[in-house]
Amino acid sequence: MSSKNTLFKNGRVLDPANRRDAIGDVLVLEGRIAGAGAPVPADAEVVDCTGLLVTPGLIDLHVHLREPGQSAKETIASGSRAAAAGGFTTVVCMPNTAPSIDSASVVSWVLEKARAEACVRVLATGALSKGIAGEEMAPIGALKKAGVVALTDDGRCIQNHELMRRALEYARMFGLVVMDHCQDYSLVGKGVMHEGYWSTVLGLPGWPAAGEELIVQRNALLADLTGTPIHCQHLSAAGSVRVLREARQRGVPLSGEICPHHIALTDASLQGYDTNFKMNPPLRSEEHVEALLEGIADGTITILASDHAPHCGFEKEVEFDQAPFGILGLETEVGLFLDILVHKRKVIDLNRFVEMYTLNPARLLGLDSGTLSPGVPADITVLNPGLEWTVDREASFSLSRNTPFHGWELKGRAVRTVVAGETVWKV
Repeated sequence: MSSKNTLFKNGRVLDPANRRDAIGDVLVLEGRIAGAGAPVPADAEVVDCTGLLVTPGLIDLHVHLREPGQSAKETIASGSRAAAAGGFTTVVCMPNTAPSIDSASVVSWVLEKARAEACVRVLATGALSKGIAGEEMAPIGALKKAGVVALTDDGRCIQNHELMRRALEYARMFGLVVMDHCQDYSLVGKGVMHEGYWSTVLGLPGWPAAGEELIVQRNALLADLTGTPIHCQHLSAAGSVRVLREARQRGVPLSGEICPHHIALTDASLQGYDTNFKMNPPLRSEEHVEALLEGIADGTITILASDHAPHCGFEKEVEFDQAPFGILGLETEVGLFLDILVHKRKVIDLNRFVEMYTLNPARLLGLDSGTLSPGVPADITVLNPGLEWTVDREASFSLSRNTPFHGWELKGRAVRTVVAGETVWKV
C-alpha cells in the first residue's frame, strides 16, 4: 500500500494506550502518526471527523480466513475486505485450515499470501498440536521463527492435560501466548446446542455449560503451574466467568474474550432450527448472558472478538445437527457491541470499548499496534457511534452468507479504515 499525508480533524480522539480522550486532530505523515506540532503539508487530505471517534486501528484476534484449503468459504483477500469494512486494521487468523498451520512452510505461505492480497494486516497463529489433532506437539520453535503471534488448536481442544502442560512450557520458552478453545469432549459429546429447556423442547442433543467451564478451570490450573499466559476464546458460560475472575484476582495469567452473538442471542433463538444460529460454543440461556455482561462490566473479560467463521451455503442447508458450527462476524461485531454494550445496556463506555479492541489485544500478543503514539504506522479506525444501519448479508464482502443478524437494525459502525496511512475502506 502507498502511504499518504492525511489530517483527521476535529474528531474525538480515543487512544487508551496514551490515556487520550479529547477533541483534536491526528496527522498522518508518510504513513505514520505525526508528533504534536508537526506542520501539515499543503497536499495533505483533510478528513472532517466532527462528531466521530478517531481511534487506533481495531484488532480482531479471532478470525477464520479459511486459506489454505477452504477458499470456497473465504479467502485471505475476501476476509480482509470484510475486516476493513468492519473497521479492523489487524486480524489474527486461526490455524484450523487444510492443511492446518502447524509447520513453518504453511505459516510462510499464509503470510506471503496476506502480503500480496490482504488490504489489512493479517497475523497468523500456529497450531499447538500437529494437525490440531491433540496428540503430538507441533514444532513450536519453528512456528515462532516463521512468524506466528500465538498458538492455538482453535476449533478443537487438547484433551490430554499432560500434552497441554508441555505445550505451555514450550510456548513460554518462546514467548508465545496460548489461546484455547475450551471444550471437554467427554462432557459435550454430540451436543449441538446449549443443554437446557430449549434443547429438551427442540429434541436436539445438549452441549452443557460445564463442558466449557471444566476446561477453563483446567487452564487456570495450568497457567498457574507453568506461568504461561492462556487466553480463553469465545467464552459463553457463567461458570467460565467465575473461574476467570477468581484466577485473575490471584494473579494467574489467564484472560478471556467475548463474541457478540453470545450476548446478542440466547438458545431460545433456535426455535426455528435455523442453522445460522448454530455455533461453538452454543448460544446459551439468559442467566449466562447476564454473567457475561457482568464479566465485561467488572473487567474480568478484557477483549472483544468475532470468531468470524464463514461456511458455504450448502453446508448450512442441512438438518440442524448435521450443519457445521459457525457464523460470520467481521462486518457486524462493532455494530452489535456498540448497540448492546454501549447504547442499550450501558455496560461499558466508549473508552472501554476501544480499549478492548486495541490496547488489550495488542498487549496480550505483544504487538506494537493498538496506539496512536507518534512514529507508529498509521493504523486508524474512524467510528460513528450514533450511525444507524441495517445488516444486509447480500452486501457482505465475505464469500459466505451464514449470519443470523440479517435485517437487524444497529446503532454504531466504522466509517473509515486506514492501514499505514492508506484508506482501505470508507462508507
